[in-house]
Amino acid sequence: MVEWLKRAARTSVGRLAAAAVSCLAVVACVDTQNEFTSRHCYLVIDNATHQDATLASAMTPYSGVFVTITLANHGGAQYFRFQSNQQTSSESIFNAIDQRRSQMLGMNDGLIVGYGLLSDPPVFYGYDRECPNCYDDSRVPLRSYALQVGANGMATCRNCQRQYDLNNGGIVVAGDAGQKLIRYRAATTGPFGVLSVN
Repeated sequence: MVEWLKRAARTSVGRLAAAAVSCLAVVACVDTQNEFTSRHCYLVIDNATHQDATLASAMTPYSGVFVTITLANHGGAQYFRFQSNQQTSSESIFNAIDQRRSQMLGMNDGLIVGYGLLSDPPVFYGYDRECPNCYDDSRVPLRSYALQVGANGMATCRNCQRQYDLNNGGIVVAGDAGQKLIRYRAATTGPFGVLSVN
C-alpha cells in the first residue's frame, strides 16, 4: 500500500510540475508577442556592395548611432537615403538586386535602425519612423508624423512632443503616456554586411 501511495504522489507531483511549467511557458511568451509588430515591412540592404559609411555606423555595435532610412528618386533612378543622428547623411543608388526586391519601409516609407546601448550584448533595433500615437493610416488625407532623431538616441514627435528612447525598446520617456515605437525584427551581419528588417 505504501508503494502505491509513493507512485501516486510522484505521478501527481509530476503532473503538477508539468502543468506549472506549461503555464509559465505560456505566460513568458505573452510579452514577447507584443515586442514586434505584425505590420508589414521588408528591407534588405547588402552593405558589402553599397559600402555606405553612414549605414555602416548604425550597424556597428556600441556606436550609439541610429540611422533613418528612406527612399529617394532622382531622374528615374531609386536611391536609399541614410540620415544618422550624428548629422551625417548619404545616398546609395539601387543596384540590380535592389531593383528586383520589393521594398516596404514601414507604415510610410521610413525606418530607424541602430544598436541600443543599454544591454550587453547590444540589441539591434529596427523602428518605424512614424509616431505611433499620431500617425493613422486610415485618416484621409494621410499625414506623416515622422520622428526627429537626436544625437542622444531620443526620437521626438513634433506634433505630440513625445520623446521615445531608441536605446530602450522605443518606450515613451517624455510627454504624455502612450504607445511605444513600432518595432520590427531587424538584424545585421556587421557594418559592411547585410541589413534585414521585417
